[in-house]
Amino acid sequence: MVGYLFRRIIQAALILLGVSFITFVLLYVLPADPVRQIAGRSATQQTVENIRQQLGLDQPLLVQYGRYLSGLVQGDLGRSYLQRTEVGTLIASRLPASLLLMAGGILCELLIGLTLGVIAALYRGRPVDQGLMVTSFVAVSAPQFVVGLLLLYVFAVQLGWFPIGGYGTLAHLVLPAVTLGIMGSGWYSRMMRSSMIEVMRQDYIRTARAKGLTRGRILFRHALPNAILPIIAMIGIDIGIFMGGIVVVESVFGWPGIGQLAWQAIQRVDIPVIMGVTMVSASFIVLGNLLADIVTPFIDPRIKMR
Repeated sequence: MVGYLFRRIIQAALILLGVSFITFVLLYVLPADPVRQIAGRSATQQTVENIRQQLGLDQPLLVQYGRYLSGLVQGDLGRSYLQRTEVGTLIASRLPASLLLMAGGILCELLIGLTLGVIAALYRGRPVDQGLMVTSFVAVSAPQFVVGLLLLYVFAVQLGWFPIGGYGTLAHLVLPAVTLGIMGSGWYSRMMRSSMIEVMRQDYIRTARAKGLTRGRILFRHALPNAILPIIAMIGIDIGIFMGGIVVVESVFGWPGIGQLAWQAIQRVDIPVIMGVTMVSASFIVLGNLLADIVTPFIDPRIKMR
C-alpha cells in the first residue's frame, strides 16, 4: 500500500505540474493585457511599461513560469494585481463557503440520484423506470445557470421560501446546493440503476429470496452495499465536476466562494488569482480521486491496490 500511495503522489505532482504549465501558457497568450487593467485607460505608454516591468511581465514566458513555480513549491500563490492582497489569503477567505456548497451539492445529488436509481431498478421496464430515466437525462442535459434561475424564480421570487441570494444560513444553501445536485443526480441515478440490476441477478440474491428474506432486507442488507461500490469512485470524480460548476452557480446565487472569486478575476484579467484558483481546484480533483481509490478496497476486499 505504501508503494501504491507513493506512486499516486508522484502522479498527482506531475498532473499538477502539467495543469500549472498549461494554464500559465494559456493566460500568457490571452489577447487581454492585465497591465492595461491595472493602469487604466488614461495611463500613458510609459506608465504601462513601468508597471509591466515592476510585475515582471516583460520577461520571457519560461522565466515568468519558473518564478511562479518557485513560489508555488513554497506555498506562495502570488499576489493579486488588482486587490493588492496575497492570493492565498483571498482563497482561504472564500474556500470555506465553496466547501460548504460542494458538500451540500454532493449530499443533494446522492439523495436524489441514489433514490431514483433504486426505484428505477426495482421497476425495470415499467413506465416508472422509463419516466425516471427520461428525468435523469433532462437533469444531466440542463445548463446549471438555467436551473439556478428557474429555482430562484419559483422558490425565491414567486413563493418566497428561500432568499434570492447571499450566504450565512441553511436557507441560503438550499437552492444553490439543489442546483448543483440536480445535474449530478442524473448520472448517479443511471449508474445506480445499472449497478442494482446487475446485483439483483447474482446468485446470493436468489439464495436470499429462497430463504424467505423480506424484500426490504434483501435490498438494504445484501443488494445496496454491493451496488453502491461504483458510486464511491464517482464521488471522487465529482469533486472536480463541482469545482468547475461552482463558478456558474456561485455567480447566479451571489455565493461568496472561490468560484465567484475566479469569475471576478477572469473579468479583470487578474492572472495570479486565476492561477491560484485553478491550482487549488486541481488539487481537490487529484485528492478526491486519490481518496476514492484508497477507500474502495476497504469497502470491497476483492479490489487490491497495485
